[in-house]
Amino acid sequence: MNSKKPKTIDEFINFSPEESQEIMIKLKRLIEITEPNAESGISWNVPIYKYNGILAGFSLAKKHVSFGIDSLTEEMRKILEEKGYKTGKKTIQIKFNQDIPSEELISLVKEQAKLNEI
Repeated sequence: MNSKKPKTIDEFINFSPEESQEIMIKLKRLIEITEPNAESGISWNVPIYKYNGILAGFSLAKKHVSFGIDSLTEEMRKILEEKGYKTGKKTIQIKFNQDIPSEELISLVKEQAKLNEI
């Protein structure tokens, strides 16, 4: 990662190692298409999307990109783990050599947007 602090999500992606960029570009597009009214920006030094509160975000680790979202349920965690993704309470680790789980992430983003509207 570049020592200069990114001001936009595109800068964050461009400053990141090449092997991580494709995943982050796909995550960015997925969020923006799924919830076009979401506002994007950098918070806590990582890309964050907001829609009536925090919608989702992602960050860079040494060997993966971590996708964070509050609506990640135990049931969805099990589904993702069966597909080879490591999960945390509110995160999904996507290794640089893995495809993003688009169907599951779209579902999570839609669910979080609905929850944020309540």
